[in-house]
Amino acid sequence: MPLWPFLFLFCFPLFSFSLNQEGYVLYTFKCSVEDRNNVFSTWHEADPDPCSWDGITCDAHHHVISVDLSSSRISASFPLQLCKLPHLLYLSLYNNTFHSLLPAGISNCSSLEFLDLSQNLLTGPLPPSIADLPNIRYLDLSGNNFSGEIPPSFGRFRKLEAFSIVLNLVSGTIPPFLGNITTLRMLNMSYNSFSPGRIPPELGSLVNLEVLWLTACNLVGEIPESLIGLEQLVLLDLSINNLTGPFPRALTELTHVTQIELFGNKLSGVLPSEFSKLKSLRLFDISMNNLTGPIPGSLFELPLESLNAFENNFEGSLPESIGESRTLREIKLFANRFTGSLPTHLGKYSPLESLDISDNFFSGRLPENLCEKGALIEIMLINNLFSGELPSSLGNCQSLTRMRLGNNNFTGSVPENVWGLSDVALMELANNSFSGPISKKIANAKMLNLLLISNNNFSGTIPEEIGSLENMVEFSADHNKFIGIIPESLTKMDRLAKLDLQNNKLSGLLNYRLDAWERLNELNLANNNFSGPIPPEIASLPVLNYLDLSGNQFSGEIPNGLQNLNLNVLNLSYNQLTGTLPSYFERSMYKNSFLGNPDLCREENDACHTVQSTRNGGGGGGCDEGGGCIWLLRSVFVFAGLIFFVGVVLFHVKYRTFVKARSLNIKSEWTMISFQKLSFGEDEIVGSLDEHNVIGSGGSGLVYKVALANGETIAVKKLWPELPNDCPSIDLEKNWTEINAFDAEVKTLGEIRHKNIVKLLCCCTNGDCKLLVFEYMPNGSLGDMLHGSRSELLDWPTRYKIALDAAEGLSYLHHDCVPPIVHRDVKSNNILLDAEFGAKIADFGVAMAVDISQGKSMSVIAGSCGYIAPEYAYTLKVNEKSDIFSYGMVILELVTGKRPIDSEFEENDLVKWVCTTLEEEGVNHILDPKLDSCHQEEMLKVLNIGLLCSSPLPINRPSMRRVVTMLLEVRTDSNSKIGRRKGRLTPYYFEDVLDSGNVV
Repeated sequence: MPLWPFLFLFCFPLFSFSLNQEGYVLYTFKCSVEDRNNVFSTWHEADPDPCSWDGITCDAHHHVISVDLSSSRISASFPLQLCKLPHLLYLSLYNNTFHSLLPAGISNCSSLEFLDLSQNLLTGPLPPSIADLPNIRYLDLSGNNFSGEIPPSFGRFRKLEAFSIVLNLVSGTIPPFLGNITTLRMLNMSYNSFSPGRIPPELGSLVNLEVLWLTACNLVGEIPESLIGLEQLVLLDLSINNLTGPFPRALTELTHVTQIELFGNKLSGVLPSEFSKLKSLRLFDISMNNLTGPIPGSLFELPLESLNAFENNFEGSLPESIGESRTLREIKLFANRFTGSLPTHLGKYSPLESLDISDNFFSGRLPENLCEKGALIEIMLINNLFSGELPSSLGNCQSLTRMRLGNNNFTGSVPENVWGLSDVALMELANNSFSGPISKKIANAKMLNLLLISNNNFSGTIPEEIGSLENMVEFSADHNKFIGIIPESLTKMDRLAKLDLQNNKLSGLLNYRLDAWERLNELNLANNNFSGPIPPEIASLPVLNYLDLSGNQFSGEIPNGLQNLNLNVLNLSYNQLTGTLPSYFERSMYKNSFLGNPDLCREENDACHTVQSTRNGGGGGGCDEGGGCIWLLRSVFVFAGLIFFVGVVLFHVKYRTFVKARSLNIKSEWTMISFQKLSFGEDEIVGSLDEHNVIGSGGSGLVYKVALANGETIAVKKLWPELPNDCPSIDLEKNWTEINAFDAEVKTLGEIRHKNIVKLLCCCTNGDCKLLVFEYMPNGSLGDMLHGSRSELLDWPTRYKIALDAAEGLSYLHHDCVPPIVHRDVKSNNILLDAEFGAKIADFGVAMAVDISQGKSMSVIAGSCGYIAPEYAYTLKVNEKSDIFSYGMVILELVTGKRPIDSEFEENDLVKWVCTTLEEEGVNHILDPKLDSCHQEEMLKVLNIGLLCSSPLPINRPSMRRVVTMLLEVRTDSNSKIGRRKGRLTPYYFEDVLDSGNVV
């Protein structure tokens, strides 16, 4: 007799047969799933009524009508046995790890009206039998790995109202037969691997459609006029495609539409004039196209809440009617060709929140009523032709947090109350013609992070009150007319990272204690009238990277402690310095750092030569008086003896190098390319590449620590001859035509300079072996530090600084390099830490320059497990959004202390673990227990940024420039609304799915 009936009884004891039929079905499902998280703790035989079990809802007749197992961490194949529940209307398995194929037998769930299988690991083709579900109204298959084309049977749905397959691997083109599902109210097919294809004109037959979401679907051609048939449409999103042709007049007939988003296409021509019919429009985004001509006046007569039309070729002026709108909240017209002045009544009648019209040709004065309703949060006008004085009413705008007025022609004094706006975090007035003093009311601007007022005509003294701004990160007031001394109160700003006061008329002694400036990275006091000695405390500033004190009257000797700083820029020229130049500054990189100090000398042959004359090759010939020739003769003999001794030593070193080179199987002839002035040669490097000096191993090679004879320490990376496949789940081709770590790093790091990018000193190659020589980072990688025995050293302020440093490095790559550079392997092990835990991006072995707007298609995947953006894994198209996702994972690591992939997550990743744990267990189970809970509010804000960066939808990830801004604002805005797009409907928008009210 077989054993299975007895085994069956172990799962179903005799008293379990007291369960009714539906309870028996549910209990069978429970026994087929490993309940690691105690999800089914209430599903037991002692309670024979399944209506009281967690996740189960019954109707008035005690029939099971709903099974909701969302975010339950279940890993199993699709539970087909649940189709035996005869009254089941609602089934949600959202956000689990259900895997394998979706069985054809799903059509047996004949009573289902609502099926949510989103955010799982289901694979294979979409089963045609789903269309045979006679009552299905809501079908969400988003966030899986479904592939293949949409089956023709999907045109036969009888009652389907909502259909979403966003973020899958679906191929083919969007099929015309979807136009047969006239019951549809929501259709979302965004972010799939479709082939280039047109928008089917048949979609115009969906007369009940309210949401059409086709973002990043590889659409081409013109938008069909047949969309005029979508009379109930509320939201239209066709962004990030390759649509061409004019803006269709048909869209101006959609009288219920509240959002039109067509950004990131190739639309051209002028906008039609018939916008007056769109009385419900709240958000209009046509950015990143090729549209031209003036904006029609009818558009600004609409009750818009958001107008986003940046990076086009619009021309013409804004009509006065824009100022008459009663509900206008956001105006975003930046990077166009608009001219003329702003409407006089702009902001007077509407609760205007955001005005961003940067990079245009607007002129004239600012309207007086911009903040009439007291709702204005940000005003961005950089790079225009505005003139005149600022309206005094701006000083009453207490809601204002960001004010960017740089690169215009503003004049006059800044109103006193503007200086004292209490919630402003960023005030940019640079490159105008403002005059007058900084008001003492600036003491009220407690949230101010960035004060940028360079290149104006500001005058008077810098007020003592400015030192009370404890959140200040950057104060740039260069090229003005400030006089007097630097107030001592500035030394209290312990978060200050940049202080630039060059080209003013400041004077006096710097005799203050500067110890509080622990985060100061850049200090520029050039071209003023400062006098006295250089404060020795400057040498104790741990992260100082840029120091310019030139063009002053500093006197005395150069503090010896400056040799201990890692200065990329040092300029002490044209002062009155005396004494002997410290030997460390004999390097070529500092050759122009000490000019114009006639009493400063460098020691050579027991004589002191002026720095400037020596640098210029000065120094006379011949014998001087008083026995100079005798001294010279003696020197010749001494020099000859030294040559002999040095020759013996060099021979010994060369011989050892030759032996070691043979053991490493490398040739003896090297080519060395230097990117800095070096005090060592390739022989000293090669001679130290032995196993005792290995400090790390990465995806592209071994890393050695090399102690040089001059006392310096460097890091040397010896590249692998081929790429190792250290990520088994990814098929990495060894394709050196596309991925060449040596060439990529040399090309990238050899051309860029940034304080948060690791410095490449030189590279060496001899054909068989390739070496990259970097500055040495004493604290190693963030990954090793964070997940190793020294993690206690990383308190929250340090982790915050690391996150900010890394963001600034990536922002430089994405926004300041031409062309932009995508790193492609951002991870905690590629973020290195210096002696003061300053972070620098490293390992550019797979980095490349790309056109950010277009991306670049790859033939192989580069990156590390757990950090690879989901869309990159299946589209092989790389752009900056891939780096941003990886950076988001690093932030989550910093906040949680956990790796992106961990056995604790089972089959989930860190993002899903964070979201699920937050929902089920709360905040305290997310944050790294090693961190002090007093920083909890700040940690949660940074966590929010990390989740935003790691969004599965690339469009939802902010730019790295925006990430830097958000991180700077973390400490000033406790109610930060990070990354929200106001008015945007959720991609899973669906109302009243089950009108019966039986399902909760």
